[in-house]
Amino acid sequence: MFERFTQAARATVTGAVTHAEQAGADSVTEEHLLLSLLDQRDGRSAFAVTALGLTDRRASLEAALGEARRRGGLTKADTEALAGIGVDVDEIVARIEGAHGEGALAADRSGRRRRQGRRPFTGGAKKILEKSLRVALGRGDRFIGEEHILLALTASPGIVADALADHGATYAAVERALYGTGGEGRAEAG
Repeated sequence: MFERFTQAARATVTGAVTHAEQAGADSVTEEHLLLSLLDQRDGRSAFAVTALGLTDRRASLEAALGEARRRGGLTKADTEALAGIGVDVDEIVARIEGAHGEGALAADRSGRRRRQGRRPFTGGAKKILEKSLRVALGRGDRFIGEEHILLALTASPGIVADALADHGATYAAVERALYGTGGEGRAEAG
């Protein structure tokens, strides 16, 4: 699949690895893919990110991702579902942090030292890259560009899609920014 990636998409993937290394993360996540996309200065995704105002609100976006990590990676849907059965996630997080320190749920729970060498991609990050292929195919493209990765991030449920949506970057909004009104009439890739 990687042979179908454009140079910009490859740069996005390698940039995600760099973000993971800089953060001291054991693996490359969907968040790292997003941060790498936000670093891009040229290309379709950079245009869409700028048009949607994400470049100017990067700090807010990163804070939203950090807050989701603080909640142990629970999405808004997860939090709302738990609230529906009487579970207050914020209270639980506060109690855990009171007992174990701030960010206790966000900490690396592997308990092992990372080997030297390449960082693996999490299952979620791999799914984003696979979904970017489906998005490209759904659009009739013979390549996978960084714009397809951005669309895949918005179309895949999780904390990254939640944070993007909260900042106005839904699948439909990104598609409009990339391709114009109506996104050439193509539906969201599944």
